[in-house]
Amino acid sequence: MRPKPAAFSDACLPLFAPAPADTRKCAPQPSYIRDHRRRLRDRFLAGGAAAMPDYEMLELVLFRAIPRRDVKPLAHALLARFGDFAGVLSAPAEQLDEIDGIGPAVIAEFRIVEAAAHRLAQARVRGRPAISSWTALIAYCRASMAHRGTEQFRVFYLDRKNVLIADEEQARGTVDHVPVYPREVVKRALLLDASALILVHNHPSGDPTPSQADITMTAEIARAAEALGLVLHDHVIIGTSAEISLRAEGYL
Repeated sequence: MRPKPAAFSDACLPLFAPAPADTRKCAPQPSYIRDHRRRLRDRFLAGGAAAMPDYEMLELVLFRAIPRRDVKPLAHALLARFGDFAGVLSAPAEQLDEIDGIGPAVIAEFRIVEAAAHRLAQARVRGRPAISSWTALIAYCRASMAHRGTEQFRVFYLDRKNVLIADEEQARGTVDHVPVYPREVVKRALLLDASALILVHNHPSGDPTPSQADITMTAEIARAAEALGLVLHDHVIIGTSAEISLRAEGYL
Protein backbone atom coordinates (compact mmCIF):
# COMPACT_ATOMS: atom_id res chain seq x y z
CA MET A 1 0.00 0.00 0.00
CA ARG A 2 1.35 3.41 -0.87
CA PRO A 3 1.54 6.05 1.91
CA LYS A 4 -1.31 8.56 2.24
CA PRO A 5 -0.92 12.33 2.62
CA ALA A 6 -0.91 13.54 6.19
CA ALA A 7 -4.27 15.27 5.69
CA PHE A 8 -5.86 11.87 5.17
CA SER A 9 -4.22 10.02 8.05
CA ASP A 10 -6.05 7.10 9.61
CA ALA A 11 -5.06 8.31 13.10
CA CYS A 12 -7.84 8.05 15.68
CA LEU A 13 -9.80 5.50 13.62
CA PRO A 14 -11.91 3.07 15.67
CA LEU A 15 -10.91 -0.03 13.65
CA PHE A 16 -7.40 -1.41 13.18
CA ALA A 17 -5.70 1.82 14.25
CA PRO A 18 -2.42 1.28 16.13
CA ALA A 19 -2.05 2.83 19.53
CA PRO A 20 -0.29 6.22 19.37
CA ALA A 21 3.31 6.35 20.50
CA ASP A 22 2.52 9.05 23.05
CA THR A 23 -0.43 9.92 25.27
CA ARG A 24 -1.76 12.86 23.22
CA LYS A 25 -5.50 12.73 22.63
CA CYS A 26 -7.13 13.16 19.23
CA ALA A 27 -8.53 16.61 18.54
CA PRO A 28 -12.24 16.99 19.33
CA GLN A 29 -14.66 16.69 16.45
CA PRO A 30 -15.59 20.14 15.01
CA SER A 31 -19.16 21.12 15.86
CA TYR A 32 -20.24 21.58 12.23
CA ILE A 33 -19.18 18.00 11.43
CA ARG A 34 -20.90 16.67 14.54
CA ASP A 35 -24.12 18.52 13.68
CA HIS A 36 -24.05 17.37 10.05
CA ARG A 37 -23.60 13.76 11.10
CA ARG A 38 -26.43 13.96 13.59
CA ARG A 39 -28.79 15.46 10.99
CA LEU A 40 -27.87 12.79 8.44
CA ARG A 41 -28.38 9.95 10.91
CA ASP A 42 -31.72 11.42 12.03
CA ARG A 43 -32.92 11.63 8.40
CA PHE A 44 -31.88 8.04 7.81
CA LEU A 45 -33.64 6.77 10.93
CA ALA A 46 -36.78 8.77 10.12
CA GLY A 47 -37.11 7.98 6.42
CA GLY A 48 -34.77 5.11 5.63
CA ALA A 49 -32.37 4.83 2.72
CA ALA A 50 -34.90 5.23 -0.11
CA ALA A 51 -34.78 9.03 -0.14
CA MET A 52 -31.03 9.32 0.42
CA PRO A 53 -28.60 9.65 -2.49
CA ASP A 54 -25.63 7.31 -2.75
CA TYR A 55 -23.14 9.86 -1.47
CA GLU A 56 -25.10 10.30 1.78
CA MET A 57 -25.34 6.55 2.29
CA LEU A 58 -21.58 6.38 1.83
CA GLU A 59 -21.12 9.17 4.35
CA LEU A 60 -23.06 7.13 6.91
CA VAL A 61 -20.72 4.19 6.38
CA LEU A 62 -17.61 6.40 6.43
CA PHE A 63 -18.68 8.07 9.68
CA ARG A 64 -17.71 4.95 11.65
CA ALA A 65 -14.27 4.62 10.12
CA ILE A 66 -13.35 8.32 9.94
CA PRO A 67 -14.73 10.01 13.06
CA ARG A 68 -13.24 13.55 12.89
CA ARG A 69 -13.24 14.69 9.30
CA ASP A 70 -15.76 15.86 6.71
CA VAL A 71 -16.22 12.74 4.56
CA LYS A 72 -18.53 14.19 1.91
CA PRO A 73 -15.68 14.95 -0.55
CA LEU A 74 -14.37 11.41 -0.07
CA ALA A 75 -17.84 9.95 -0.73
CA HIS A 76 -18.07 11.89 -3.99
CA ALA A 77 -14.55 10.80 -5.01
CA LEU A 78 -15.43 7.16 -4.41
CA LEU A 79 -18.60 7.41 -6.48
CA ALA A 80 -16.74 9.14 -9.29
CA ARG A 81 -14.30 6.23 -9.39
CA PHE A 82 -16.61 3.25 -8.82
CA GLY A 83 -19.97 4.42 -10.12
CA ASP A 84 -22.50 3.75 -7.37
CA PHE A 85 -22.91 2.67 -3.75
CA ALA A 86 -22.72 -1.05 -4.52
CA GLY A 87 -19.70 -0.52 -6.77
CA VAL A 88 -17.84 1.23 -3.96
CA LEU A 89 -18.60 -1.44 -1.36
CA SER A 90 -17.50 -4.27 -3.66
CA ALA A 91 -14.44 -2.56 -5.14
CA PRO A 92 -11.15 -4.48 -4.74
CA ALA A 93 -9.05 -3.36 -1.78
CA GLU A 94 -6.08 -2.51 -3.98
CA GLN A 95 -8.22 -0.12 -6.03
CA LEU A 96 -9.77 1.46 -2.94
CA ASP A 97 -6.28 2.00 -1.57
CA GLU A 98 -5.52 4.24 -4.55
CA ILE A 99 -8.04 6.82 -3.30
CA ASP A 100 -6.65 9.48 -0.97
CA GLY A 101 -8.35 9.13 2.39
CA ILE A 102 -8.90 5.38 2.26
CA GLY A 103 -7.08 3.20 4.77
CA PRO A 104 -7.54 -0.20 6.44
CA ALA A 105 -10.39 1.02 8.67
CA VAL A 106 -12.47 2.24 5.72
CA ILE A 107 -11.85 -0.93 3.71
CA ALA A 108 -12.81 -3.07 6.70
CA GLU A 109 -16.03 -1.07 7.16
CA PHE A 110 -16.95 -1.54 3.49
CA ARG A 111 -16.33 -5.28 3.72
CA ILE A 112 -18.50 -5.58 6.83
CA VAL A 113 -21.42 -3.75 5.18
CA GLU A 114 -21.03 -5.76 1.97
CA ALA A 115 -20.95 -9.06 3.87
CA ALA A 116 -24.02 -8.07 5.89
CA ALA A 117 -25.93 -7.28 2.69
CA HIS A 118 -24.99 -10.66 1.20
CA ARG A 119 -25.95 -12.51 4.38
CA LEU A 120 -29.33 -10.78 4.54
CA ALA A 121 -30.11 -11.44 0.87
CA GLN A 122 -29.10 -15.09 1.22
CA ALA A 123 -31.32 -15.57 4.27
CA ARG A 124 -34.34 -14.46 2.23
CA VAL A 125 -33.97 -17.33 -0.23
CA ARG A 126 -32.51 -20.25 1.70
CA GLY A 127 -35.03 -22.92 2.67
CA ARG A 128 -37.82 -21.36 0.57
CA PRO A 129 -39.35 -22.34 -2.77
CA ALA A 130 -37.06 -20.71 -5.31
CA ILE A 131 -39.69 -20.22 -7.99
CA SER A 132 -42.12 -18.38 -5.69
CA SER A 133 -39.20 -16.40 -4.18
CA TRP A 134 -37.79 -15.45 -7.57
CA THR A 135 -37.49 -11.72 -6.82
CA ALA A 136 -35.53 -12.44 -3.63
CA LEU A 137 -33.33 -14.93 -5.49
CA ILE A 138 -32.45 -12.39 -8.18
CA ALA A 139 -31.81 -9.73 -5.52
CA TYR A 140 -29.38 -12.12 -3.82
CA CYS A 141 -27.61 -12.78 -7.13
CA ARG A 142 -27.34 -9.07 -7.85
CA ALA A 143 -25.91 -8.38 -4.40
CA SER A 144 -23.30 -11.11 -4.63
CA MET A 145 -22.35 -11.06 -8.33
CA ALA A 146 -23.30 -7.87 -10.18
CA HIS A 147 -20.11 -5.96 -9.35
CA ARG A 148 -17.57 -8.77 -9.52
CA GLY A 149 -14.58 -8.05 -11.72
CA THR A 150 -14.37 -11.64 -13.01
CA GLU A 151 -16.94 -14.18 -14.12
CA GLN A 152 -18.44 -16.52 -11.55
CA PHE A 153 -20.72 -19.49 -12.28
CA ARG A 154 -23.12 -20.65 -9.57
CA VAL A 155 -25.72 -23.38 -9.35
CA PHE A 156 -28.78 -23.32 -7.14
CA TYR A 157 -29.81 -26.91 -6.37
CA LEU A 158 -33.48 -27.49 -5.53
CA ASP A 159 -35.43 -30.37 -4.03
CA ARG A 160 -38.71 -31.84 -5.33
CA LYS A 161 -40.66 -28.89 -3.92
CA ASN A 162 -38.22 -26.42 -5.55
CA VAL A 163 -36.86 -25.45 -2.14
CA LEU A 164 -33.26 -24.30 -2.26
CA ILE A 165 -30.99 -26.91 -0.67
CA ALA A 166 -27.59 -25.66 -1.88
CA ASP A 167 -26.07 -22.57 -3.48
CA GLU A 168 -22.66 -23.49 -4.83
CA GLU A 169 -19.97 -21.78 -6.83
CA GLN A 170 -18.95 -24.16 -9.59
CA ALA A 171 -16.21 -22.10 -11.20
CA ARG A 172 -14.44 -18.75 -11.42
CA GLY A 173 -12.91 -17.33 -14.55
CA THR A 174 -11.47 -14.25 -16.17
CA VAL A 175 -13.14 -10.98 -17.10
CA ASP A 176 -14.91 -12.62 -20.05
CA HIS A 177 -14.82 -16.40 -19.58
CA VAL A 178 -15.54 -19.04 -16.98
CA PRO A 179 -14.98 -22.78 -17.55
CA VAL A 180 -18.09 -24.88 -16.89
CA TYR A 181 -18.32 -28.67 -17.13
CA PRO A 182 -21.91 -29.95 -17.55
CA ARG A 183 -21.05 -33.38 -16.22
CA GLU A 184 -19.77 -31.91 -12.94
CA VAL A 185 -22.92 -29.79 -12.56
CA VAL A 186 -25.30 -32.75 -12.86
CA LYS A 187 -23.01 -35.06 -10.89
CA ARG A 188 -23.19 -32.66 -7.97
CA ALA A 189 -26.99 -32.56 -8.29
CA LEU A 190 -27.13 -36.33 -7.88
CA LEU A 191 -24.86 -36.22 -4.85
CA LEU A 192 -27.14 -33.64 -3.23
CA ASP A 193 -30.27 -35.61 -4.20
CA ALA A 194 -31.50 -32.49 -6.01
CA SER A 195 -34.39 -32.57 -8.46
CA ALA A 196 -33.94 -29.24 -10.22
CA LEU A 197 -31.32 -26.59 -11.01
CA ILE A 198 -31.03 -22.88 -11.62
CA LEU A 199 -27.81 -21.66 -13.24
CA VAL A 200 -26.50 -18.16 -12.64
CA HIS A 201 -23.40 -16.35 -13.82
CA ASN A 202 -22.32 -12.74 -14.15
CA HIS A 203 -20.93 -10.64 -16.97
CA PRO A 204 -18.29 -8.25 -15.59
CA SER A 205 -18.74 -6.06 -18.69
CA GLY A 206 -22.14 -5.11 -17.24
CA ASP A 207 -24.06 -6.29 -20.32
CA PRO A 208 -26.08 -9.45 -19.53
CA THR A 209 -26.68 -10.35 -23.19
CA PRO A 210 -25.87 -14.07 -23.57
CA SER A 211 -22.93 -15.04 -25.74
CA GLN A 212 -23.02 -18.00 -28.10
CA ALA A 213 -20.84 -19.85 -25.59
CA ASP A 214 -23.45 -19.17 -22.86
CA ILE A 215 -26.22 -20.52 -25.06
CA THR A 216 -24.27 -23.63 -26.06
CA MET A 217 -23.25 -24.41 -22.49
CA THR A 218 -26.83 -24.02 -21.28
CA ALA A 219 -28.08 -26.45 -23.92
CA GLU A 220 -25.43 -29.00 -22.92
CA ILE A 221 -26.39 -28.82 -19.25
CA ALA A 222 -30.09 -29.03 -20.15
CA ARG A 223 -29.49 -32.23 -22.14
CA ALA A 224 -27.37 -33.77 -19.37
CA ALA A 225 -29.98 -32.87 -16.75
CA GLU A 226 -32.87 -34.25 -18.80
CA ALA A 227 -31.05 -37.54 -19.31
CA LEU A 228 -30.89 -37.95 -15.52
CA GLY A 229 -34.43 -36.81 -14.77
CA LEU A 230 -33.38 -33.37 -13.52
CA VAL A 231 -35.18 -30.12 -14.37
CA LEU A 232 -33.21 -27.07 -15.48
CA HIS A 233 -35.52 -24.20 -14.57
CA ASP A 234 -33.42 -21.35 -15.90
CA HIS A 235 -30.03 -19.82 -16.57
CA VAL A 236 -29.82 -16.21 -15.43
CA ILE A 237 -27.05 -13.85 -16.51
CA ILE A 238 -26.40 -10.98 -14.12
CA GLY A 239 -25.21 -7.61 -15.43
CA THR A 240 -24.39 -4.46 -13.52
CA SER A 241 -27.92 -3.07 -13.56
CA ALA A 242 -30.00 -5.75 -15.29
CA GLU A 243 -30.27 -9.49 -15.76
CA ILE A 244 -31.46 -11.80 -18.54
CA SER A 245 -33.30 -15.11 -18.21
CA LEU A 246 -32.39 -17.54 -20.95
CA ARG A 247 -35.76 -19.24 -20.48
CA ALA A 248 -37.59 -15.96 -20.99
CA GLU A 249 -35.44 -15.33 -24.08
CA GLY A 250 -36.48 -18.66 -25.53
CA TYR A 251 -33.21 -20.57 -25.16
CA LEU A 252 -34.72 -23.15 -22.78
